[in-house]
Amino acid sequence: MRIDLNSDSGESFGSWSMGDDATMMQIVSSANIACGYHAGDPSVMRSTIAAAVENKVAIGAHVAYPDLAGFGRRFIDMTATELIDAVIYQIGALQAVASLAGGTVSYVKPHGGLYNAIVHHEAQAQAVATALAELNRASGTNLSVLCLPNSEIERRAQDAGVQVFYEAFADRGYTPSGTLVSRREAGAVIHDPEQVAARVVKMALEKTVTAVDGSEVGLNAHSVCVHGDTPGAVEIARQVRAALEKEGVEIAAFAG
Repeated sequence: MRIDLNSDSGESFGSWSMGDDATMMQIVSSANIACGYHAGDPSVMRSTIAAAVENKVAIGAHVAYPDLAGFGRRFIDMTATELIDAVIYQIGALQAVASLAGGTVSYVKPHGGLYNAIVHHEAQAQAVATALAELNRASGTNLSVLCLPNSEIERRAQDAGVQVFYEAFADRGYTPSGTLVSRREAGAVIHDPEQVAARVVKMALEKTVTAVDGSEVGLNAHSVCVHGDTPGAVEIARQVRAALEKEGVEIAAFAG
């Protein structure tokens, strides 16, 4: 049995620091690297990619709305053309920097507000799927998308010929319907490393997660996100990996 561990990475900006990317790259198997729209800058992007390549971690483009002030967590009502071009622009920047370090961008994971919107927003889901399909056709790449199962982006990406992988979240609360609890509500984020590790083991072995109301929700994930920006993120990631390996679960990238 195998599963991927991914982390949102490269989210520092200028003199402002977020997360311990260098250490996290020694724990995870995939890194979703910010492309400058919600966080990150060219120098942060380059150093984060270098750390990923050094540790043989798969590189993903963490694309977002143009929203530095809101950390990309707010919905922006972009037109289809604007969003297609914004996604292509961000991936292209990451691809250029990755090539200098001998790395390759193998997948895309939308961030924050965009990630949540394309679960149900048909036009924006189509725009993201179109951007990936256009890039794959034009450059001969095989960019896949990492997303929630049973989502609009899943359906649109598959229709566009883009490979889809499913994601679960180690430290986020789930509703009985299998969606994430809003960050504005109680139980949205779990901070206890032992509790988080036990949840991920259950995700990997039993393909389920306990929702906030105590019910069991089916969950078939290729990758589990261990957030890099939460307090104690590195310790949580370490305990998650150790717990999985103790149960004989191999940690390996889903793409790349």
